[in-house]
Amino acid sequence: MRLVSIAGEQRPRAAVLDGERVVPTASLGASEDMCELLAHAGAEALRELAARAADSAEHLALCDVELCAPVPNPQKIICIGLNYRDHAEETGQPLPNAPMWFAKFANSLRGSGQPVVIPAAHPDHVDYEAELAIVIGREGHEIAEHEALSFIAGAMPFNDVSARDLQFQNPLWTSGKAIDTFAPCGPALVTLDELGELGELGLRARINGETVQQGTTSDLIFTPPELVAWLSRTMTLRPGDIIATGTPAGVGVSLGRFLHDGDTVEVEVDGLGTLVNPIRRG
Repeated sequence: MRLVSIAGEQRPRAAVLDGERVVPTASLGASEDMCELLAHAGAEALRELAARAADSAEHLALCDVELCAPVPNPQKIICIGLNYRDHAEETGQPLPNAPMWFAKFANSLRGSGQPVVIPAAHPDHVDYEAELAIVIGREGHEIAEHEALSFIAGAMPFNDVSARDLQFQNPLWTSGKAIDTFAPCGPALVTLDELGELGELGLRARINGETVQQGTTSDLIFTPPELVAWLSRTMTLRPGDIIATGTPAGVGVSLGRFLHDGDTVEVEVDGLGTLVNPIRRG
């Protein structure tokens, strides 16, 4: 199934995406908070929810709603750096011996269709990074790698937007990563029972329709199960936590091509759909 969050009067509301129909989960008797929904609905309950949504007469048209980030209020947004062999090669850095991670925060989240805003104070080196993001479905600590997939609710496209001038001022990277609107994701959270395997998904980025980046998750250095297991050794992973798994070669800083006001960036991942965001100057 495909889960989305749509803009509401007070806060985003969880919904099921059924083709061009959007069925709010509250109308199905389920929580409208995405993290609560994932925490209290296992895989079988989500399948039942999808079946009820398909039969529901109470729905909205996709064209009439504003999509927010599928998980608008995660406890954690964990991003993995240098996790594709070709990206490490293009940056001239050795392959990491352990996952290199940094944080983003909820202020950075945007949904598909919502603008990414270039900060007026740092407008010249804003970059894109097409990524597969996974979302945790149930709480876990010290998770065994062979059990890790059962802790993943689903996956979605993610764009790890980065202000490179700020990023490289600080070896911890966060100052160039955790900027407002710099974590667009979606359009939907696709559950693993629909998606299937995570190991050979193609992903690509386009700017104004031109493909500038492409790769496949088969080139990941640390796979999603490895990342879940490794991260859970030091922190408890909770429903709704987002893990962005890294980007392949072709980022703007390597090509000398950065984002500008008026651009449109698309991040597409096989089986997950296409995340589309206009770029606006702040």
